[in-house]
Amino acid sequence: MPISVSLVRKLEKVPPEIREVLLTMAEEMERSREESVTKVEFNELKGIVNELAEAQKRTEEKVNELAEAQKRTEEKVNELAEAQKKTEEKVNELAEAQRKTEEEIRKLTTGLHGTRRQIGGLSRSVAYALENEAYRNLPPFLKEKHSIEVLNRFVRFELDGEEINLFARARQNGEEIILVGEAVLRLDDESKLKKVKNKVGLVSAKYGEKVIPVIVTHFATKKLMEEAKKAEFLVIQSFEW
Repeated sequence: MPISVSLVRKLEKVPPEIREVLLTMAEEMERSREESVTKVEFNELKGIVNELAEAQKRTEEKVNELAEAQKRTEEKVNELAEAQKKTEEKVNELAEAQRKTEEEIRKLTTGLHGTRRQIGGLSRSVAYALENEAYRNLPPFLKEKHSIEVLNRFVRFELDGEEINLFARARQNGEEIILVGEAVLRLDDESKLKKVKNKVGLVSAKYGEKVIPVIVTHFATKKLMEEAKKAEFLVIQSFEW
């Protein structure tokens, strides 16, 4: 029985190596001594071809599914790689921002130190200026307001490692005394009173004479003014002279 067109078409769907085997089988069957291939045998052959064609179809579908899965996997990998790249870029941006922030902090710290030095220098300059004013203005002021006559000029010197800012010998009501004090921009802290008390103690121990503490300031709080008066301090504010 010659191979039908339908069978040939089905054989075209079969892989070449299998198609060759089937064609050889068909040719062998045609050359058989029997007069013809039985219908049953022919149907069996067609069934084999159909099964092979269906198996090939399923294989191709599976291959396509695997190819699609591979494609999705590659896309996912690419997405992950892109996300990793963006994460690294973000980390680099944050690192750069951190570096810039640290640099700005360093500059601000340096500037703050410079500002503090300038303020400290300015404060010392103003304090020295106040002391210089005190050297000139205290003698006439004390004589007029407190009947204290300064016998020599005010000086600044060091005693046992302690700087005495204001020192002068004076006379009050016929009694010779020593004036010891300090010029402060603001009398607003009890420690400043204690500091002058310590200096008074040093001078008193050194000379064994009556010592009157003096504080010259631009401004004094009410509370410390009261405490100073109780301790028999002379507190003189610069606006008074």
